[in-house]
Amino acid sequence: RNLSPFTPTVSRKTGSRVSRMFSMSHKSPPPKVPQPNRLDDVYEALKKGLTAYLEVHQLELEKLSTQIRESKRNSRLGFLYDLDKQVKSIERFLRRLEFHASKIDELYEAYCIQRRLRDGAHNMVKAYSAGSPGSREARESLAEANKGYKEYTENMCLLENELESQLGEFHVRMKGLAGFARLCAGDQYEIFMKYGRQRWKLRGRIEVNSKQVWDSEEMVFLPLVTEFLSIKVTELKSLANHVVVGNVSCETKDLFAALPQVVAVDINDLGTLKLSLEVTWNPFDKDDQPSAASTVNKASTVNKRFSTYNQSPPDTPSLREQAFYV
Repeated sequence: RNLSPFTPTVSRKTGSRVSRMFSMSHKSPPPKVPQPNRLDDVYEALKKGLTAYLEVHQLELEKLSTQIRESKRNSRLGFLYDLDKQVKSIERFLRRLEFHASKIDELYEAYCIQRRLRDGAHNMVKAYSAGSPGSREARESLAEANKGYKEYTENMCLLENELESQLGEFHVRMKGLAGFARLCAGDQYEIFMKYGRQRWKLRGRIEVNSKQVWDSEEMVFLPLVTEFLSIKVTELKSLANHVVVGNVSCETKDLFAALPQVVAVDINDLGTLKLSLEVTWNPFDKDDQPSAASTVNKASTVNKRFSTYNQSPPDTPSLREQAFYV
């Protein structure tokens, strides 16, 4: 089938802890041929996602700062201390995001410089090739232009690979198949997802009351620049009789978003069978996962946490009660 883009709808539900199940190495070597047009699209989507991430956390920081100012006159010290800790945590995360965004801008700027140099070398090669190659100077100039073109191409491939390593992670959670009258109790399905060198295979069955049971529910994919997410759904009818329901390729650059997204993918041509996934983007890779995830989760759950205080701080304890807070 032709390329099928995701149709995202924003959801504020946060994902639980994700297990990593890479069946093979996810590190890909630098490409041999650069893809500048594709990189432009991914860079624009990435910058949009980082900007949204900064805005969400900046709003959360402003809410906490306002609550601290309103709580200073009449509040327990422990309550203020907890608020202050969260403010400092979000401030650190914002600084990391800003540094990360500036690093990506520097990589992209260097990539654009190499692209312009490569285009210039390509024009020189065409000019020298169109002229008379008889003179020694012309042959040397042509060889020098070819050498420069090859060097700039290699530099672009290296920068493209480095930029790809800064794309963070996609945390994908299986929500189930939606098929209206297409799904019946007892049906069994196998879903195989391929994203570059990353693989995820899971099996599930439809039970009574439209409940679904899957042997795997969560996966972490590292975003790629030039690859698309391939999804293959097979209905398991018997040992030797499996029916491929659909095989689609999906665009992933729209998944660079600050909030978790619920995406629906049309598996067959008629759209009677859909795959529902919840995708959460983390702008940092797994090496930074512990500190980044704790900050993001804390920021995303702060509204629910402080709703129990009903926007008013607890009363200041009496002299007798203060003994318990020393």
